[in-house]
Amino acid sequence: MINPLLSEKSTVKAVLKKMSRADKLRTMEELWIDLTRDQSKYASPSWHFDELTRTEQAFESGQMKFIDWEKAKQSIRRRT
Repeated sequence: MINPLLSEKSTVKAVLKKMSRADKLRTMEELWIDLTRDQSKYASPSWHFDELTRTEQAFESGQMKFIDWEKAKQSIRRRT
């Protein structure tokens, strides 16, 4: 789908290819701010609460533990 704010020849993918990583991250941050501006108007799906409850129970029972964020990112990068 072409965004009406872009020219007819430009697509989001084409614009993204031209952006630097820093520009992409700034854009993503601005999108997130915009999307969450009116978050009180939107209810989270019920499965969010269910998943948080399941995760909390798994942590409390010792089935799950937290790891350092840097170590988590390294682990994810090794898998991809």
